[in-house]
Amino acid sequence: MIDNNKNLLIDVSNIALNAGREIMNYYNSNSNVLTKEDKSPLTEADLASNNIIIEKLRLLNDNIPILSEESLVEWEERKNWNTYWLIDPLDGTKEFINKNGEFTVNIALIKNAKPILGIIYSPFLSELYFAQKDQGAYKINCSETIKSLENSVKILSNNKKNSDEIIIIGSRSHSNNKFNEWINKNYKNYQILQKGSSLKFCEIANGNADLYPRFGPTSEWDIAAGHIILEEAGGFLKTFENQSIKYNSKESLINPEFLASCKII
Repeated sequence: MIDNNKNLLIDVSNIALNAGREIMNYYNSNSNVLTKEDKSPLTEADLASNNIIIEKLRLLNDNIPILSEESLVEWEERKNWNTYWLIDPLDGTKEFINKNGEFTVNIALIKNAKPILGIIYSPFLSELYFAQKDQGAYKINCSETIKSLENSVKILSNNKKNSDEIIIIGSRSHSNNKFNEWINKNYKNYQILQKGSSLKFCEIANGNADLYPRFGPTSEWDIAAGHIILEEAGGFLKTFENQSIKYNSKESLINPEFLASCKII
């Protein structure tokens, strides 16, 4: 079954790699930019990646529904879903447009309102992060199709070399006053690291940062893969009221404000 199928990680990783290669084809050329109803940007790369991921996931198992940023499903149809794929085919579209390389492909498998498998692939860096429930979190450098995950390295979030200074990671494109006020209220000795997309979760999971407080709006597909990767690396993600994030539990797909940390505090 899905929960313990180790080959599933390889299959989904290759889907992310495939989508990433297609994204890079557009990244290295001039991609048209459209504007969605919510005023956020949309590129041809978003749509191409979305098509690849959905097609390949359906080939794996056509019985598992798919929810994507670029293929929304109405609440009435999805409210009774127990298991489903949650994807962001190009997380960090603004970073993609700005050509700073900080964009990712995010694929998560959700079961009982929680992520049980997550893949984050950075096509620009050729870095693949993956995790499965109770199996740990790992990183591997690759860009071509993989047949195994033997060369992957286990990552631990509480592995930062400099323990004196708190490294707080924030969004490169979505900073706000509340973010700065919270930091100044809670910390004196800190450094701010800016990153785009779900790479913020990867930095914490990899031991390169301590905290990611998020006060601006995010959607469920933005955080699901990073959520399980961070937890399996030893960290956590919860609301500021110390509540767990639940997926597909309401009509709105907007997340509450949250705190991601390198360790349980």
